[in-house]
Amino acid sequence: MPKIIGISAFYHDSAATLLVDGEIVAAAQEERFTRIKHDQNFPKNALEYCLQEGKLKIEDIDYVAFYEKPLLKFDRLLETYTSYAPLGIRSFLSAIPQWLKKKLHIPREIKKNLRGFKKPIVFPRHHESHAASAFFPSPFDNAAILTLDGVGEWECLTISEGSGNQINIRKSLSFPHSLGLLYSAFTYFCGFRVNSGEYKLMGLAPYGEPVYHDLILKELIDLKDDGSFRIRMEYFNFAHGLTMTNKRFARLFDGPRRSPESSLTAREMNLAASIQSVTEEIVLRLAKTARKVTGHKNLCLAGGVALNCVANGKLLEEKIFEDVWVQPAAGDAGGALGSAYMVNYQLLKEERIPSKSDSMQASRLGPSYSASQIESALKGFGAEFTHFENEKSLLEEVSSHIASGKVIGWFQGRMEFGPRALGARSIIGDPRSSEMQSQMNLRIKYRESFRPFAPSVLKEDVSTYFKMENESPYMLLVCEVNKNIQFELSDEDLKKMKDPDLIKRVNVARSEIPAITHVDMSARVQTVDEERHGRYCRLIREFKKKTGCSVVINTSFNVRGEPIVCTPEDALRCFLGTEMDILVLEDFVIKKVDQPENLKTSKEAYLSQFALD
Repeated sequence: MPKIIGISAFYHDSAATLLVDGEIVAAAQEERFTRIKHDQNFPKNALEYCLQEGKLKIEDIDYVAFYEKPLLKFDRLLETYTSYAPLGIRSFLSAIPQWLKKKLHIPREIKKNLRGFKKPIVFPRHHESHAASAFFPSPFDNAAILTLDGVGEWECLTISEGSGNQINIRKSLSFPHSLGLLYSAFTYFCGFRVNSGEYKLMGLAPYGEPVYHDLILKELIDLKDDGSFRIRMEYFNFAHGLTMTNKRFARLFDGPRRSPESSLTAREMNLAASIQSVTEEIVLRLAKTARKVTGHKNLCLAGGVALNCVANGKLLEEKIFEDVWVQPAAGDAGGALGSAYMVNYQLLKEERIPSKSDSMQASRLGPSYSASQIESALKGFGAEFTHFENEKSLLEEVSSHIASGKVIGWFQGRMEFGPRALGARSIIGDPRSSEMQSQMNLRIKYRESFRPFAPSVLKEDVSTYFKMENESPYMLLVCEVNKNIQFELSDEDLKKMKDPDLIKRVNVARSEIPAITHVDMSARVQTVDEERHGRYCRLIREFKKKTGCSVVINTSFNVRGEPIVCTPEDALRCFLGTEMDILVLEDFVIKKVDQPENLKTSKEAYLSQFALD
């Protein structure tokens, strides 16, 4: 019964996971404990949690796996800097001290943080870890695997096949020819932060037109029929510089990079639409190649680009594969899980029996908190609260608040692993309100008004609202809102849809559930079922009983620049520092109107703790 710790660290989104006899016991990102978004440091808090959850000491662990090979990555950096010399000297001088001090000595860093551990440390390749995180917890016996991200050691994408307990990489594309870095270059040029702003670019894309699509394919990349491509590096700085793009890139796209936090213009919207269109085209070509190379009818996806749920939705719609499964922690955090899986199956050759749904346990793999811990936190804050003795009364109360237009902080069970809140650490609301999207963005999340919210819908009712045949428990697929619930827009609405003011566009009611219907009539859907989601599913059923609507808004429980909340104390601070109306901590309900004035934190004081992303 092997006990394996998996670790990712020292780039972004560090994480730890514990695998025992092939089962995921625990997994969490370090940022949730330190409250530093995308924390890259060694995940000592996440690791401590994993051991506590497994009731183990470090001496009980048989293997530690790290998600990539540091020496091979260093080889790529040195070769890249050498080939661009002397252009990359500033970037070289910035990066090398970190490598000489820490990143070249990962075994030493692991042993330093795991005092008493004397057993093997294993280093799979970066994209092997991604592929393992995609295939091994999937419900498939055999599958094609596509991994796409910025860059690992050398590889930027791989096509593999998984069969039983083994993975075989069949094709790959190496640095600097990276779809992830190409998308991040446009993220940077549009004024968003790399490694966190890609979601914003994807959300901005429907506001624009892909007018630069052909220009990108003509000038920036040489795209082949099989989905492979070469980037023309004369437009980019990411291989050797401190920026993603250069002056030549700016001249190609009508002027300099947008300044962060400045107003968005039609150019940025069109750039977002164009690179999104190109990304979808590349992903579809790669998927066709993966089907041809492997012959398998199912596909697994991981790597940061696999979080592009619009591309995922198009991929499913094309029916290249019968089914597609995406790792919910598809980015580098999921590499911690994949590295542990690589040891368990690829190295130790343990038997693998796929679960009928999947093995991710709804991605609820983080810490949970007892009633006594929550009550202690509430009393420590001096908060007024009501404790509900039975679930029925609790759900009746909370569903009534949602139906009356209140915004709810919802904290239940184990925290999610990965970037999505899936009904354990969520902010929820009524999707029938035409103004709820902009209100929640501006008054609760304190983020850009254009960003869409996702719907959680009862699995059995998904086809009532959305053009979706598959389940989507991890909110990683975008599909169209059904035609029969879309509204025909008036001339006044059509005029607003062309207004430069995005808030006016957002507030146009486009369907019966306008708060989750994006400007292109799409939605990023989470299907909710009793087995995976428990009380969250029962809450939506109660809301349906009251309103006839089996959909709620679901966004992550945090504000801009803040990691998703982990503890009851985190939830209370976020609740008190925003304009949320109700907080539900397990069986405890806290109303903002009942709280003493001294508890209410100003928006400015709360946001000052977090760096804008």
